[in-house]
Amino acid sequence: MAVETTANVAAIRDAAARVRENVGRVIVGREEVIDLALVALLTNGHVLIEDVPGIGKTMMAKALARSIGASFRRIQFTPDLMPSDITGIHYFNQKSGEFEFRPGPLLANIVLADEINRATPRTQSALLEAMEERQVTVDGETMTLASPFVVLATQNPIELEGTFPLPEAQLDRFLLRLRMGYPDETEEDAILQRFEAADPLAALEPAVEARELVRMSGALTAVGCEASVRRYVTQVTRATREHSAVELGASPRASLALFRAARAFAAIRGRDYVLPDDVQRLAVPVLAHRLTLSAQSRLRGRDAEELVREIVQELPVPVAG
Repeated sequence: MAVETTANVAAIRDAAARVRENVGRVIVGREEVIDLALVALLTNGHVLIEDVPGIGKTMMAKALARSIGASFRRIQFTPDLMPSDITGIHYFNQKSGEFEFRPGPLLANIVLADEINRATPRTQSALLEAMEERQVTVDGETMTLASPFVVLATQNPIELEGTFPLPEAQLDRFLLRLRMGYPDETEEDAILQRFEAADPLAALEPAVEARELVRMSGALTAVGCEASVRRYVTQVTRATREHSAVELGASPRASLALFRAARAFAAIRGRDYVLPDDVQRLAVPVLAHRLTLSAQSRLRGRDAEELVREIVQELPVPVAG
């Protein structure tokens, strides 16, 4: 069993390295963000990318989809977008004389939900069913979505006009929230050179097959997590509920998300065991977007990410032996 676990972890590490290198041909200097996106792919989790326009969010989503040979669809969310626009519709085919189903963009492996906070709550609820239940319901008929199924949603944190804030229940369904950030001067120059002759995305070939990624996801259950590290996961999560600056802390779903993400992150790094460092590294992207700070904390300019970092720094870390 130990030999099989080691082989599975080695396969995950090698596949992650190939995908990282492949995406790196298009996206410059974002290895850490790519690793976290790989964590989401391995755990079949969804990602909220909160950042300003023009920094490569769509490009990264397309590069990831091509790197695993998966189907990719992009949905531009607008206030007039209807649930049927994303799930699909039944229409009457006059040639066959029968009703047929025309699938919507949600029926893909990787779905980019661009500017998700521009859609009305009704449309967001249709997306929520797909994210949580891995299915869509059209005219009373339920269809199971393909695996892997990952939603990469984007929203602009600056622009508020014409947006509908995501409800806590939907935010809780995102495994991770990421920020790509602006490239530094050297990276931006490298971007210009890379795109000088042609678009590198057009020549990108799969580095690993999607079905192989699904098989690797099942192997994550063999990644060990010592009891003290497992308790550390719950302690970090519970500390967000007990903090005086927090009105609504992270749920047990968040504890499970942090636990699963830590195991995937360990495997990507080539380990068949979870370290407290993995939990600390993932605490902010997994937990911060799930917190609701108190009104007084918001008035004081407190930030959920800063608060999670404080919690991680203050909690005692489990030590071997």
